[in-house]
Amino acid sequence: MSARPSVLVFGSVNVDLVMRVSALPISGETVLTDDYQPLPGGKGANQALAARRAGADSVFIGAVGDDAHGILALALLEQDGVDLSYTVKSNRNTGCAVVMVDEVGCNLIGVASGANQDIQSDQVADELIDQAGVVVLQQEIPIEQNLRLAQRAQHLNTPVLFNLAPATHVPNALLNHVDWLVVNEVEAAFLASSPQQEDITHIAEQLADSHHFNVVVTQGPGSVIAVVDAQILTFPAPAIQAVDTTGAGDTFVGYLAAGIAQGDTGTTHLERAVVAASRACIGLGAQTSIPFGDEVNLL
Repeated sequence: MSARPSVLVFGSVNVDLVMRVSALPISGETVLTDDYQPLPGGKGANQALAARRAGADSVFIGAVGDDAHGILALALLEQDGVDLSYTVKSNRNTGCAVVMVDEVGCNLIGVASGANQDIQSDQVADELIDQAGVVVLQQEIPIEQNLRLAQRAQHLNTPVLFNLAPATHVPNALLNHVDWLVVNEVEAAFLASSPQQEDITHIAEQLADSHHFNVVVTQGPGSVIAVVDAQILTFPAPAIQAVDTTGAGDTFVGYLAAGIAQGDTGTTHLERAVVAASRACIGLGAQTSIPFGDEVNLL
């Protein structure tokens, strides 16, 4: 591992069973499609790969099963040079997600956690945390493990980026150790206990004021509202024809984390993350659609 600050991602890794459907099913409805693709995914793994493709040194800490899905789930990370030295094998099956994507790129996702339930914060040595430019956490793993790692990161003065996805209860004890919160509109309203129709800028300001961290709210395929150092920032999404939005949020988080770790100042890291997330919507699959840094720089 390089001596320069890295992005340390502690999180989930899955295999996504991706199905293209004409329309997403409603409750009690069955939809038929011709085929499906098994593709690597999981929020943590996606974010680690995005950080690596953004140009950062990236370390992924997770848990997979001793099965064929475990090999597939880590294949792109290994190929792209993400450090997997601290990822362990579990007696459970590798995590799996069923992803349905309709004709306009909207999705419906169900996740079986599997081996992700066995991730432990003590897989992460203090030296790794100390060398990291940022620690990235999400909600597809046990919350108590996130809390323990966030506490250690704060003790070592390493910033914590927390992606509250999916939206589930989060203790204030964890939020107190967060420096950057990244959420979508639904997750922001959930955390603020506000109606979803309330102005999203107001919700972002409320969260930033209440918890004293930077807040980034993603909207649709790429656009962003942020409250950073008490300043309100807006970034419109580039015009695209979305094919699959599944990996857009994770691409955004990975690119943002890379910018933080690399010491980017001003709004450069946010602008680059917005472009990367938008570009991730024009391909199929969470990881296979993550753009490389030179693709983002050309836009």
